[in-house]
Amino acid sequence: MRHYSGGMNSEFHILSEKIDKLAELTQFLRRENAELRLKIAAMSSENATLTEKMQQAHRRLATLLEQIPEPQQQDEESA
Repeated sequence: MRHYSGGMNSEFHILSEKIDKLAELTQFLRRENAELRLKIAAMSSENATLTEKMQQAHRRLATLLEQIPEPQQQDEESA
């Protein structure tokens, strides 16, 4: 059976702490990624809604513009 020196045990302890920190960071990043995906989905939905509202407004304006009579051109000579 091999006995490890104190220095090697210290290195294992440091390595273990780094692994723990890496695991914590990984979990944090996974949670953050999930939150960002939800935000992206919400913003995409909002964007689609706003785009549809703009298209509806454009159609209404186009309809109103079609209803405005053309200005009658007056012949300046006969006036």
